[in-house]
Amino acid sequence: MTFDEAMAELQARADPVQAIEMARYHKVERPYLGVRVPQIDALAKGWRERVTSAERLTIAQSLWDSNIHEGRVAATKLMTQARIKDDQAAWDMMAAWVPDFDAWAIADHACNAAAKRLVADPARIAQVESWTRSEHMWTRRAALVITLPWTKQNFPKPLDLEIRDRVLGWAASYVPDKEWFIQKSIAWWLRELSRHDAPRVVAFLDQHGADMKPFARAEAGRLVGWAMRPSSPDDDGQIAHPT
Repeated sequence: MTFDEAMAELQARADPVQAIEMARYHKVERPYLGVRVPQIDALAKGWRERVTSAERLTIAQSLWDSNIHEGRVAATKLMTQARIKDDQAAWDMMAAWVPDFDAWAIADHACNAAAKRLVADPARIAQVESWTRSEHMWTRRAALVITLPWTKQNFPKPLDLEIRDRVLGWAASYVPDKEWFIQKSIAWWLRELSRHDAPRVVAFLDQHGADMKPFARAEAGRLVGWAMRPSSPDDDGQIAHPT
C-alpha cells in the first residue's frame, strides 16, 4: 500500500458540503475533504493490517505532510496502537509533528496516538517537559493533553504518582497564562483527574483556583464540588468546599 492509495481512499469518501462546514467549524485555513472521523478510523484500521511497520511510518508522514485535514487525522489514526515493537521511530515522528499543531482537533488526535508511546516508555516525559517552555501555544498545550493517561489510574504506582505530580506542577506554571486553550487544558486535566484523585485536585484549586479563568476553575472543580463563593463586600473570593 502507498500514500497515493491511502489518499485515494480518503478522497473517494469526500463530501464537498461537509467540507465547507468543517472548514467553517475548525477555522484553520487548509484543505478539507469532508470525511468524518469514524470513516477515517475504519480506513486506518484496515491500513494497519495491510502495511509493514516501515510502510506505516512512511505513509503516516506523507499523510501528515499533505496538510489536508483528513490526511493529518488519518496519519494519527494510522499510528494509534497500544503496542508497537521498537517504537522509537514512531515516537520521534509524532513528537516532530507537535510544532505543526495549529488546531485542537488534529492536535488532540495526534496526542492520543503519541500518548500510547509515552505510556510505553514513561522516560519520554523528560522530552515532553521541554514542551512546557515552548513559545508555541499548541506545544505547551500538548504537554497536558498527551499526559492525560496519568489522570485515569485508580491505583497508580509510585512512578505514576510521581508523573502525576510532575504534570500538576506544569499545570500550575500555566495558570498565569490566560490563553483560552491553555486554561481549557488545565481544566481538562484537573477534571479528568478529579474522577480518580479528588484530593489532589482540591489541593491544586485551593492553591491556584483563584488565579484561573472562571470557566476553567468551574470546569476543573465541577466533579468535586469546589467553587469560589460569589464576591461581596464582606466575602471577597473565599473558597467554598463541599460539605
